[in-house]
Amino acid sequence: MSFDELSRLAQEPTLHVLLVNAGEADSLGWSGLAQPLRLAQRLAGQRLQLDILTPSQAAADLSTQWHIALLAADEQQTPLAPQLSRALVERLRSADWWGGVGGAVLWLAEAGVLGGVRIALPWSLYSETEDITSRAILTPNIYALDGRHLSCCGGAASIDFSLTLIEALLGAGVQAEVKEALCIERVRGPEERQRVALQARFGALQPKLSEAVTLMEANIEEPLSTDDIAGLVGLSRRQLERLFKQYLGSLPSRYYLELRLQRARQLLRDTNHSIVQVGLMCGFSSGSHFSTAFGALFGNTPREERQRKLASR
Repeated sequence: MSFDELSRLAQEPTLHVLLVNAGEADSLGWSGLAQPLRLAQRLAGQRLQLDILTPSQAAADLSTQWHIALLAADEQQTPLAPQLSRALVERLRSADWWGGVGGAVLWLAEAGVLGGVRIALPWSLYSETEDITSRAILTPNIYALDGRHLSCCGGAASIDFSLTLIEALLGAGVQAEVKEALCIERVRGPEERQRVALQARFGALQPKLSEAVTLMEANIEEPLSTDDIAGLVGLSRRQLERLFKQYLGSLPSRYYLELRLQRARQLLRDTNHSIVQVGLMCGFSSGSHFSTAFGALFGNTPREERQRKLASR
């Protein structure tokens, strides 16, 4: 689901956003989440009411109705006491959209409230997910929106996540002012993946999955078929599809397509290759197929992506 879904909240006279920090006050994940929203609040005035509470304060507040409620925690943070955790989770779930940032994503998954939901979990916590992969769906993206559920892997990605929320809630103008104040040139979208080799995320846990993705990354210009990849890693097609669905929330063919399109987007932004050349370099023999697939994933055509690059110079 697109973050554009949140834009319907822009019609509200006052937006109520709750941020709960269960980690360190100076952690990058928390600062990246809270600071852009604090700046946005100053710019938006009464349009945005930002409540920053402790876990105990949020759990005890039974009167406020938040539009968005987010819990942040460091990756190695000790979980909250069970009684406080249950009360806090119930308050988070009362918001229109709710979720977690950093280690809090794992807490919510372990609480059993993210069944069947695509979640952006910090890659460093993937080794602790054996009990939740039958319920939540792990996506390698830096942040995600699935139904009413928001999640972000934390760290520096929290800044991109927070700025994306600001644009959806308050518009591109407010987001641009916050970006300028923070000296940020580009906001990474939810389609971008955590920049850590898949071997680091899955190597020991799922070596076949890591091997399959490595094959995809090495064969962008001349894509392999799903059957070829399955055979090369020693799995049946069905076994490979099951691994991708469980750990990446996608079929191999879809994951491969998005990998090629991500590469195409990078080439359009960072090189002077023609659009036709970029399509061919990323395995698209048909210009119309390339344009249609690119638009479906990113919401604009390759030509518009290139024009955006030229306009930013």
